[in-house]
Amino acid sequence: MPSLVFEDLSFEQEKDRIKVNFLNLFYFYLHNSDLEKISKFKITKNSIIFEDISEQKAKNKFNQLLNKGFQNLKNKFNNKPAIYIHQYSNIPLIGHIAFGLIDRDTSIIEIKPLTSCNLDCIYCSVTQDIRPVDFVIEEEYLFKEFKKLVEFKGIDRIEAHIGAQGEPLLYKPLTKLIKDLASIHQVSTISIDTNGTLLTKNKIDELIKAGLTRFNLSINSLDQDLAQKIANCPYNIEKIKELARYIAKKTDLIITPVWIPGINDKEIPKLIEFSKELNCQLGIQNFLNYKFGRNPAKQMSWDLFTKKMKELEKKHSRKLLFDFKQDFNIIPTKSLPKPFKKGQIIKTKIILPGRLKNEKLAISNQRIISIPNCNMQLGQQVKLKITRTKHNIFIASLT
Repeated sequence: MPSLVFEDLSFEQEKDRIKVNFLNLFYFYLHNSDLEKISKFKITKNSIIFEDISEQKAKNKFNQLLNKGFQNLKNKFNNKPAIYIHQYSNIPLIGHIAFGLIDRDTSIIEIKPLTSCNLDCIYCSVTQDIRPVDFVIEEEYLFKEFKKLVEFKGIDRIEAHIGAQGEPLLYKPLTKLIKDLASIHQVSTISIDTNGTLLTKNKIDELIKAGLTRFNLSINSLDQDLAQKIANCPYNIEKIKELARYIAKKTDLIITPVWIPGINDKEIPKLIEFSKELNCQLGIQNFLNYKFGRNPAKQMSWDLFTKKMKELEKKHSRKLLFDFKQDFNIIPTKSLPKPFKKGQIIKTKIILPGRLKNEKLAISNQRIISIPNCNMQLGQQVKLKITRTKHNIFIASLT
């Protein structure tokens, strides 16, 4: 009796169908009747056992069902459709701002392994809950393409920065990803953006052991009620404070509040003093209004923000304004070639839905191209005019 065992899949029986959980966060269903066409079967948590059939035949037929199942992949948090990008999907990882790899011609390479969040922050710059689809990327593929980019840059001071349109700690293979990144001798820093709510002391130790060198921890208020109001969901600031203290003793920590005018103004001085207590850096971010984001306040002008920061620096004897290139050893690198020029006309095919309503994605020359306001169907041939090429993030319009 062949037993097919999986690391990233788990199985649950639900009446006449099997719920297949993928990477803890995603799921799809397989019907018992389709599985019985292969042969009699039974499931355990991470395996499926077939009777009276060879292992190779069972594997081939079951993989066909899995491929169909993945076309109906959903996110457990919001039940939205999700798209799994892997090395055999023929979907490149460069070109879109929401997922994959972003190279801004510096020694930092941004790594975005998935789109999903466990909070519902009132200032969310991407308004996660209205995005029609989520993405998750195979760890092996992400690492393979990252390594190619590092080799192209040809320098030894690379920072691998793990972020997301959401919370990177939701990515189940995160520890493996960090361990793989740390195996590249050109990588000197591995940092991560996190809201901290999924961390534990054991998880912190695990990530540091794998090679993580800096946590960028988002804390917007030290007051329980206000912190929870900003998170817009259950939130335990005392737990986050405890974890921040623990991280600060173990490795580099930057506390990264967003200053939201009229909402957490009184919390900024408290956060400055908290960072002094922990002897860690504080990277205060100016809240910005975004077209597709939530906007609970009007952003401060940069002049006013800088003025207020200088006043706080003087009052608290704490450096708050940074030259990120100088203070974080960021250096320029050679530019990744752009296969398109702004204004160029190309022909290609719609292959995926995008993160915005009526956004579609196309592929050409190993780049993803975002097409806003596009009502074309998947699979349709289109003629596009390239409207953005900066940092190999491509946007086009129908023509």
